Amino acid sequence: MSAFYILALLAIWLFIGKVIYRLWRRWQPAVLRRKILHIVIGILLFSIWFGGAFWEVAGKKMYWDAKVRKMCAIDGGVRVYETVALPAEKFNKWGQINFYRPNQGENALGPEYLVKDETLFLRAETENPTLVRHHFQVLRRSDGKLLGERIAYGRGGGDFPGPWHPSSFSCPDPREGGLLKVLFTKSNSKEVGHE
Repeated sequence: MSAFYILALLAIWLFIGKVIYRLWRRWQPAVLRRKILHIVIGILLFSIWFGGAFWEVAGKKMYWDAKVRKMCAIDGGVRVYETVALPAEKFNKWGQINFYRPNQGENALGPEYLVKDETLFLRAETENPTLVRHHFQVLRRSDGKLLGERIAYGRGGGDFPGPWHPSSFSCPDPREGGLLKVLFTKSNSKEVGHE
């Protein structure tokens, strides 16, 4: 289905390009000064036509991905201010904490920790592409201390229009591991402690 869509769009784009070329070729001035103007206008039309197509297909995504990288370099990433040592029974067989419940909002880590999870749209949800800043914080409830935070930026969409799912880009890479993986560590003792 999507291959037919792309072929149809390509055919329309080529047809319009051919019409523009024929109109340009039909106007053939005899005077040298007008011939030079004719060639300059042709080069400008060619540049606008192909430049616009490049911007729509790839340029828009490249521009916003560069913006995401720049914002991420300024304040993105994982910051741990204090690690928390937990007994081994608080971890699953993959080394992840087993008490994290993301659907519980600020109580996602239980009664001892407060989770603040904010998403700010830097470009409106209705715009294409969207730009998002995601800020995830973990605080200790007993003293309100910020234990760690993760700031991430992302782009969604900006692709050539079509029936497929839009692409996305985020920084830092989510596969590098999240805040919870470095914030909570296994301890050898049975007691929960703070380093």
